[in-house]
Amino acid sequence: MTPFNLSRFYTSISLKTSILSSFKLSHRRCFSIKRYASTAAISSENSVKNVDPADLLRLQRLRNIGISAHIDSGKTTLTERVLYYTGRIKAIHEVRGKDGEGAKMDSMELERERGITIQSAATYCNWNWKDHGDYNINIIDTPGHVDFTIEVERALRVLDGAVLVLCGVSGVQSQTITVDRQMRRYNVPRISFINKLDRIGANPFNVIEQIRQKLKLTAAAVQIPIGLEDDLKGVIDLIKWKAIYNEGSRGETVIEKEIPDDFINLATLKRQELIENLADVDDQIAEIFLMEETPTSEQLMDAVRRATIANKFTPVLMGSAYKNTGVQRVLDAVCAFLPNPTEVHNTALDISQKEARVDLIPYSKNHFVGLAFKLEEGKYGQLTYIRVYQGALKKGSFITNSRTTKKVKVPRLVRMHSNEMEDVDEVGAGEICAVFGVECSSGDTFTDGALSYTMTSMFVPDPVISLSITPKVKDSPNFSKALNRFQKEDPTFRVAYDLESKETIISGMGELHLDIYVERMKREYNVDCITGKPQVAFRETIMSTAKFDYTHKKQTGGAGQYGKVMGYIEPLKEATDEDEEEPLPAFESRVVGGHIPTNFIPAVEKGFQDGLEKGSLIGHPIKNVRFILEDGAHHAVDSSELAFRLAALYAFREAYMKANPVILEPIMNVSITAPIEFQGTVIGNLNKRKGTILDTEIQDDHFVVTAEVSLNNMFGYSSDLRSATQGKGEFTMEYKTHEPVLPYVQEELINEYKKKKLTEKK
Repeated sequence: MTPFNLSRFYTSISLKTSILSSFKLSHRRCFSIKRYASTAAISSENSVKNVDPADLLRLQRLRNIGISAHIDSGKTTLTERVLYYTGRIKAIHEVRGKDGEGAKMDSMELERERGITIQSAATYCNWNWKDHGDYNINIIDTPGHVDFTIEVERALRVLDGAVLVLCGVSGVQSQTITVDRQMRRYNVPRISFINKLDRIGANPFNVIEQIRQKLKLTAAAVQIPIGLEDDLKGVIDLIKWKAIYNEGSRGETVIEKEIPDDFINLATLKRQELIENLADVDDQIAEIFLMEETPTSEQLMDAVRRATIANKFTPVLMGSAYKNTGVQRVLDAVCAFLPNPTEVHNTALDISQKEARVDLIPYSKNHFVGLAFKLEEGKYGQLTYIRVYQGALKKGSFITNSRTTKKVKVPRLVRMHSNEMEDVDEVGAGEICAVFGVECSSGDTFTDGALSYTMTSMFVPDPVISLSITPKVKDSPNFSKALNRFQKEDPTFRVAYDLESKETIISGMGELHLDIYVERMKREYNVDCITGKPQVAFRETIMSTAKFDYTHKKQTGGAGQYGKVMGYIEPLKEATDEDEEEPLPAFESRVVGGHIPTNFIPAVEKGFQDGLEKGSLIGHPIKNVRFILEDGAHHAVDSSELAFRLAALYAFREAYMKANPVILEPIMNVSITAPIEFQGTVIGNLNKRKGTILDTEIQDDHFVVTAEVSLNNMFGYSSDLRSATQGKGEFTMEYKTHEPVLPYVQEELINEYKKKKLTEKK
């Protein structure tokens, strides 16, 4: 391979020498910092007494990964091949149950019927990485549909690394961007796998460019395909400089050969691109690059690993899971580039030290700390998935729930393989397992009782759609049983009872999300339900500041009620992931001088929270409002918690109407893909629904349009799109934010609410 020519960067030898010497100086400093960091890591390691070498080796050969992507990118197909090549299953079955079996990880009947993943499924396997030995891999296959985003959220919360699967034709899609955001939220390193290169129109280099432009990631190919579409024969490993072919009926035999002459030039160009991208994020490769030397395969492997674990780089692999091409190399890359549990920085909050952050050291000899991240109702009772962060979990041992301080026994400990389970006696640090017979909630932390630690909770998005639900057979005991179970399993599924309409209201992330639960009630609990028209999850808020000065006074003979509150309400900025500052509290007391006794302040806050539950405009919850209590008065006899709670409630309602209240509606990020001949029709339909077009991208014979549209205007869009594109168009939508409705829409909604109230009174 030809060495890199630096003359394109430097115009004079003296400038070149000057820059090179200064780089070396700064690089030496950088190495000293790195040595210090590694020394600190070693000293931290040494501080853990009696580290078992066998336990350390087990951890170094352990990977906890998730497989995530946009819907229909081939995640479950990839996982099926992974399980087959690692010997966990004896035969490959395809998604949608075409052969009557269905993919192993889609264990639910509904998943096999619809061809989509609804619940994340966990499994584990053993992979023999050539010349490196056996590695244990815990895998969680996650859903790709935005309606089931909580499954991805809680999986990424407990995983150390991820494989981001992208379609070789469609590239970066809407849910890919969502998954990327979730990975960033939990600092999860990822490798990318461009799948479906056997499909017509596949262009992996276009997908890499989309990763760089749309996801803002430093990415480069570590493989290139040998042919595309029907001519896909294998891949070229740019690091080892070998051509890789899969042979055998299921691609189980991996053959390494010399790179074909036809691909030498392309491979040389792409290897150079890989080195240039690595030089931007890794100091050692940068120094080799500036010295006009060519890095060895080992140096490139080490650099890719360092940069990937530091979340500075994502290596891109290629192949086709369906055609059994390139899957074994994905497993090699998981072992080579993704971190083991000792390389991930996990922290907990020490309750006994005012929630001070403490590092968790993932060794089995330490005190046990684990997080319950997923619950399922099985035939043997509640199944709780636990990630063990430090210490070991043993069958028959006692563990303490940090939230409830209850001590419980672990009667049964299992490893999961989709819907099957394997009993084990002990699980070490860094592992993922499941326990039976332990009552808890999703997100609870467990310890061995010696520590009072709690893990930080995961992000749970608010529901965007609601509908009323009524069982066909009244007083069915299974109706409430099913709703309680689903609520416990899924934090984004909410249930409420509307006192005015006397209806049960279920809320979720989308129509499909709620449809699945209604169908599950019918199949799993024999409860047939009638559902009402989907309702948008409107919210209310204020646009300006308003003062309040309210006295609640009631005399009924004997002790009365008295409470006076003064202050103001103001708009509160919504907290986002990008915010570096701590968000302001929604309630703040500035009362001094004992005008309101401190024991009544919580009652004022409760009154404010009561007021947020139902807005005065259309009866929907109020958000993003701050309540500042400045002063007040109390009576020695008549003041009580109830009096101040009511005073705060009525004061808030009074001030609310003076603070320019508005109705907020959910705005959805909509992505539509359709053949190019229907572009005008599709965009016209979006304009009719008052959508804002953000981007239009032409890709060969089809186009992708991204728009922001109100959820209220998206009902029935699926049918419209099918008829407008002869059934060839498809769309996805994801909640983005709540924004104020147009003035005339607000007026219509308020009038509709008033009519409904009048009807109910009659």
